[in-house]
Amino acid sequence: MKKNIAVVGAGYWGKNLVRVFNQLGALRWVCDSNPEALKIFAAEYRVQTTASVDDILQDPGVKAVVISTPAATHYQIAQKALLRHKDVFVEKPLSLTVEEGTELVELAEKNGLVLMVGHILNYHPAIRKLKELITSGALGKIQYLYSNRLNFGKIRSEENILWSFAPHDISVILALLGEEPDEISSTGATYLQTGIPDLTLTHLSFQSGVKAHIFVSWLHPYKEQKLVVIGSKKMALFDDTTKEKLFLYGHRVDWKNRIPTAQKAETEIVAVETEEPLLVEARHFLKCAEKRETPRTDGREGLKVLKILAASQKSLERNPKVIPLTPALTPQEGGSYEAVPSLLSLSPVGRDESEGAKKNYFVHPSSFVDEGVEIGAGTKIWHFCHIIKGSKIGKNCKIGQNVVIGPNITMGNNVKIQNNVSIYEGVTLEDDVFCGPSMVFTNVFNPRSAIIRMNELRKTLVKKGASIGANATIVCGHTIGRCAFVGAGAVVTRDVPDFALVAGVPAKITGWICECGVKLKLSGKKEICPACRKRYLKSSSGSLKLDD
Repeated sequence: MKKNIAVVGAGYWGKNLVRVFNQLGALRWVCDSNPEALKIFAAEYRVQTTASVDDILQDPGVKAVVISTPAATHYQIAQKALLRHKDVFVEKPLSLTVEEGTELVELAEKNGLVLMVGHILNYHPAIRKLKELITSGALGKIQYLYSNRLNFGKIRSEENILWSFAPHDISVILALLGEEPDEISSTGATYLQTGIPDLTLTHLSFQSGVKAHIFVSWLHPYKEQKLVVIGSKKMALFDDTTKEKLFLYGHRVDWKNRIPTAQKAETEIVAVETEEPLLVEARHFLKCAEKRETPRTDGREGLKVLKILAASQKSLERNPKVIPLTPALTPQEGGSYEAVPSLLSLSPVGRDESEGAKKNYFVHPSSFVDEGVEIGAGTKIWHFCHIIKGSKIGKNCKIGQNVVIGPNITMGNNVKIQNNVSIYEGVTLEDDVFCGPSMVFTNVFNPRSAIIRMNELRKTLVKKGASIGANATIVCGHTIGRCAFVGAGAVVTRDVPDFALVAGVPAKITGWICECGVKLKLSGKKEICPACRKRYLKSSSGSLKLDD
């Protein structure tokens, strides 16, 4: 087995992926933000480690990337990996919107890449056996299913319990029935964090007449993972918390004097293989990557799950409302697909019902947007943000949790702001700018608490395509050039030229970087990017520009 797999995110669940891919002899890199964890992995598994995704993407020996990071980062990392022509395995959910998921699927298909979603229960031997029993008719006509996924923790803040727990159950129900629901309703309750439900109950109705419900909670005194399937001949129970996983019940109903009477039968334990589901799943991904086959839980399957999650979220926010569903993807000419509506238009914050007009952006209920703020179509604003008056945000921006923007900020299209960033008056971001977690903009050069200096603001301009790394600081009054890259933790005290890579305190130019994010090896006045083949020229002043 070739060592060509990189695992990104080696924490709560990712460490298990590291273990199984190493067990299969395929692990090459482990990428994580925790330096102590990286030391342990390097010593135990004898693999390369890094805190930078770019390091693994620039390694030609990495053929596939396994992503087990927070759900809000799945789209961004998967997109970067696919653009670098790497196969991708991404833990559930594929992304947080159908639009983003569709983009990833089309990107993978366009480039002939394998895209697989970590819906692990589809690889559980007991679930595979249950599918065989349903397909063979052993249970008779399926009437209804219910699934309980309950536990105490892990409690998240970037996603609610529906998005954290329910994807597994949705995926399995779709696989067992071989059809998608035509109606969904969902209700829930919030106790710990404003706007983040801690338990939800989702009802699914199928055209065949089958009903299903999914109950998930991270506020339950003990762990319970059960799936019950009721058929006209037999009933089945999958219990993932017991030694024996699959049980059949031959109960029947007899009619006596026109009254239905329950007749119980002995419980039958169904023999199933005992192989670890995660190992089966990992081996399946490696086989698909090697043979160029379509995974059992490919991107298209992930989109079906995303559609149901989005509709459930919509119903949940209207507590509850039955949401009719159309097919997840509508074929268009040329083989492309049109995505169905998703969370972009599901939140009441993103709608103006009084005028009857939809504002097709999403604002999480825990965030606050002042009156008079302009927000472009497709923008998503996540938990605990404040957008202050006078600010203008472009289209398709992604703003992470705990972000403050404004007042009077202008932000271009497709800007990505990660968690814990504040963008104050005097800062302008052009299109396609990336601001990493906890990076800092200042706007007053010599602040004093006792002296008001708001009339002395020094303006900062971040030009199109520039990226600023985590925990970097941009001292006010400077320009970050087009597609420049500011390294993590750097402190910028002067202008940064176009395409420059800067790092350190204070930040200094350490190299040059392409539009696509790959470091250039500048040996003369001309350079061709090894990844995207764009050409660059070095000017007499020492700066870099595209050779058009």
